[in-house]
Amino acid sequence: MGFKVEKLRVNFKTLEEFKKFKEYGIQELSMSEDLEANMVDNDSESPFYGIYFGDKLVARMSLYQIDEKFDRYFFPPQNYLELWKLEVLPDYQGKGYGQKLVEFAKSFGLPIKTNPRVKSNDFWGKMGFINVDYEMDRDRGENPLVWYPEGVEAQQKN
Repeated sequence: MGFKVEKLRVNFKTLEEFKKFKEYGIQELSMSEDLEANMVDNDSESPFYGIYFGDKLVARMSLYQIDEKFDRYFFPPQNYLELWKLEVLPDYQGKGYGQKLVEFAKSFGLPIKTNPRVKSNDFWGKMGFINVDYEMDRDRGENPLVWYPEGVEAQQKN
């Protein structure tokens, strides 16, 4: 597959592209408002990564590094990545774009936590994510899935 993941810039063109995604929400709106208020420079960094097909953004995700002191998912607590808003535009689904984004996130070598969208569990299972069942997360409306880098999982069980 000849497509590459790139860190997305915050600018009007990127935000325009974001409107095509279902998971368009508060995060992007606040970026848009910040841009209009000049709080962020055009082309400043965003937590979003994406894949372009030609000059069209066809897949994206946001990725945050969470410090171990806020870790409620892994034992022992450790730095991890939180993956949100993984989405591929309908015409481009099933072509490996989502997989490419997840592999990119895995390349950081940190455990990853995500909250899958409805009916996406098969995809996450194929990508090696497992369910963590925490009472407190269900109370928060979360159904987190996690992935451990090779070698880390064994350390979890000791």
